[in-house]
Amino acid sequence: MIGTNSAEEIRLTIAKNHQHVQERIAEACKRSGRSVTDINLIVVTKGHSVERIRCAIELGMREFGENYPEEGAEKIQIIGDLPGLTWHMIGHIQSRKAELVVDYYDMIHSLDSLKLGRRLERFAAKKGRKIPVLLECNVSGEETKFGFAAADPSRWQDLLSDFSEIAQLPHLEICGLMTMAPFFENPEHARPVFRKLVELQNYLREHLPHINWDELSMGMSSDFEVAVEEGATMLRIGQAILGARPYC
Repeated sequence: MIGTNSAEEIRLTIAKNHQHVQERIAEACKRSGRSVTDINLIVVTKGHSVERIRCAIELGMREFGENYPEEGAEKIQIIGDLPGLTWHMIGHIQSRKAELVVDYYDMIHSLDSLKLGRRLERFAAKKGRKIPVLLECNVSGEETKFGFAAADPSRWQDLLSDFSEIAQLPHLEICGLMTMAPFFENPEHARPVFRKLVELQNYLREHLPHINWDELSMGMSSDFEVAVEEGATMLRIGQAILGARPYC
């Protein structure tokens, strides 16, 4: 909860953080010859209170991302159906949580298997929804990361069959790709990971040209400027805007 005495201070801090992040995005766009209008900033609310999210909403933020389906659904229910809000599911989705995700989220960044795609399709059809999705790809090769195995370009052809089948699911709409880079003290070390996702995007545009691959969800609080320079269209930023989470 935000106490009465600290509410304004927290609001001002979030406003200042948000402005600073936007300035850093603008500088990264300038360095790479891009437009800030190409970038969609998603505020990650994992671990943060409803009160803090409401501060962000009052400050004009409208795109929010959650890692855990149940935690996010609870917040979405409390905040209510406010005009213009978009909720992104950015975390791993267990099969048993697929229906919850379809019920509450507007976009899915973490579709990481054909099996999950089929399950999401079933619930989306039942609800009469068409949900935009991004295919999560593990281009770093980290064993702890979820996603389609995409670290080895010589194996990218193995992805085409699953991706084609997902694209044929009538209640899911592929919009692009998502990845998570390993955490590095020096964000420059994440650059090859982001660059590889762009290479995969180009490969898919050539081999599956009937599918929309335009969106690239990559870059978080620790490395978003490098992600912008490498072509990100969606940034998932939490702590740099809302502050440190009270739990991990």
